[in-house]
Amino acid sequence: MMTLNHTGVRHTVFRLLGIPGLEDQHIWISIPFFISYAIALFGNSLVICIILTKCNLHEPMYLFLCMLAGADIVLSTCTVPQALAIFWFHAGEISLDRCITQFFITHSTFMSESGILLVMAFDRYIAICFPLRYSTILTHTLIGKIGVTIFLRSYCTIFPIIFLLKRLNFCQNNIIPRTFCEHIGLAKYACNDIRVNIWYGLFVLMSTVVLDALLIFVSYVLILHAVFHMSSQDARHKALNTCGSHVCIIILFYGPAIFTILTQRFGRHIPPHIHILLANVCVLAPPMLNPIIYGIKTKQIREQAAHIFFPKQK
Repeated sequence: MMTLNHTGVRHTVFRLLGIPGLEDQHIWISIPFFISYAIALFGNSLVICIILTKCNLHEPMYLFLCMLAGADIVLSTCTVPQALAIFWFHAGEISLDRCITQFFITHSTFMSESGILLVMAFDRYIAICFPLRYSTILTHTLIGKIGVTIFLRSYCTIFPIIFLLKRLNFCQNNIIPRTFCEHIGLAKYACNDIRVNIWYGLFVLMSTVVLDALLIFVSYVLILHAVFHMSSQDARHKALNTCGSHVCIIILFYGPAIFTILTQRFGRHIPPHIHILLANVCVLAPPMLNPIIYGIKTKQIREQAAHIFFPKQK
């Protein structure tokens, strides 16, 4: 469970506690976790299946939605089964390498989702402000390059943190009061100076998620400016309706994350289990609700889903 060197004890195995203070409620807490995960897997898999199998949905907006659904599956699968194993079987033991791997996949996927939401805002901007050039600007080749760039950006910015964590000597404690591993939550148990970890983590956050959020805000300012200068009321209504589902998902993605950061920074008197539950909402709610929102708001996906479950009788 641990190795010895010239500095003393070095932990190589950690134990995730789940939600400290609510151990006797873990079984009940696991029910919404399991239901949310099942909905996320089913809903996002259905969205991917519909988009990939229907040629009329091979448009930029739906292809970006397909990327988002794939990222949602990875994000929820990387975190929820671990939490359920803790709740059901008290199986919270995790090696350092596995903990770092979980952190790498979770954080890089979260940043990928942020990048996908940004290009979806760009897609809506092009569709509304330059409708005649939409198909010539957003070609399938460009969409492929955008997808590769999003994932490379996420992986390349997170990758150095692996080495920043591997250099640390974890000799303080090996009990992590969480359901999954994250960067600073793990680094704070090291005996080394972790200022480099803190500053690099802040740089990654500011250069990816925060920058994406600012660019999305600018995109929608330009979109709203263009919409309210349209002469036709029907055209304004149609333009706003096409952005409705995307705005809902943006709020769902960034809202819990911002609230969690604020409570961690200023909510020192808030019980620890509230912080942990909020952190889980960030990785649980978007994957579950995204396919529901798009299923309700997007007519083409709604019709295809209805055709699958309620085929017309001959």
